[in-house]
Amino acid sequence: MDVTGNETRILIVEDEPTIARAVADRLAAEGFAVEVAGDGPAAVRRAREYAPHLIVLDVMLPGFDGLEVCRRVQAERPVPVLMLTARDDETDVLVGLGVGADDYVTKPFSMRELVARVRAVLRRVERPAPETDGALVRMGALEVDRRARRVVMDGREVHLTPTEFDLLACLLRNRGAVLTRAVLLEQVWDWADASGTRVVDSHVKALRRKLGQELIRTVHGVGYSLEVAS
Repeated sequence: MDVTGNETRILIVEDEPTIARAVADRLAAEGFAVEVAGDGPAAVRRAREYAPHLIVLDVMLPGFDGLEVCRRVQAERPVPVLMLTARDDETDVLVGLGVGADDYVTKPFSMRELVARVRAVLRRVERPAPETDGALVRMGALEVDRRARRVVMDGREVHLTPTEFDLLACLLRNRGAVLTRAVLLEQVWDWADASGTRVVDSHVKALRRKLGQELIRTVHGVGYSLEVAS
């Protein structure tokens, strides 16, 4: 898949025609193949028929909301999701990340930011796993198979989104070290600036909810560290 476009398929799910058209026109101009759905049931149906490489998904939709769309789509076929939310509400963001969204953009947003985030998500999905001495890593009750992208905690397999897995893998590679939000943005999100620190915090909270509160340590004013099991 070429993240510059060239038959990379994107499904836009947005019930406001003006926004849907503006996003569709911009992504088409960037070389992506684009389809649009305007409500929850249509989004699930089009995702099944169109098999997009990425979904740009509004949270507030008629029929059923974007969170339910994300749940149903991910249950059928894992696909990267960039969530659009009109409210800068941490609860909405965390729920979205919990049901399988990889990233989010808060309305109003610039088209330049949206395109950059779309490309970043697509790059992460296509990025090969870094070479490691061993694919399987155990740390206390945590077991991570980096080649299979599989995570087990306390003997139970845990579903992580691609972005959550990449964040955990980054912390795991640097376990014991404190990584700043800027470093995490660069290594996990491919962002060259530190303007998205909140997305790091939201994904850390999602990981803690799935893997336990004690696994990732917050170093206030600095960043995060994966706790080394004693």
